[in-house]
Amino acid sequence: MMSHALAQPVALLAAWTFVIFFWMYLTRIPAMMRAGIDLKTLRGGTGASLDQKLPPEVQWKAHNYNHLLEQPTLFYAVALLLMVTGGESALAVQLGWGYVALRIVHSLVQTTVNITRFRFLLFFAASLCLLGLVVIALTHVF
Repeated sequence: MMSHALAQPVALLAAWTFVIFFWMYLTRIPAMMRAGIDLKTLRGGTGASLDQKLPPEVQWKAHNYNHLLEQPTLFYAVALLLMVTGGESALAVQLGWGYVALRIVHSLVQTTVNITRFRFLLFFAASLCLLGLVVIALTHVF
């Protein structure tokens, strides 16, 4: 079996997404019950419709979960492209770990204190790591 060093940050980010998933529901369901929302009769609506009914600190987890399903999909695709085409390099692996570490710290900031300027800086830095991976992929496949 072939080993891919880039698979490790990919697997970790996928696992981290489920940490946030469980944290979201462990905080959201009790908050919904406290807000008098009957889960047995609740119909329609979206997670965003809960923004007006639940405390912001509860919704921050849900917002972060959504964020982990947005830009990281590009990370997964580029990392898999590099693994499948043999384009993994030491730099690609470092950028992959950088991206994942920054996204985890971003999650911790968003789900706890949610200070926008810190979130932005972390998101921007992670995006630069991802851009680096995209450039590596482009130079590898072209």
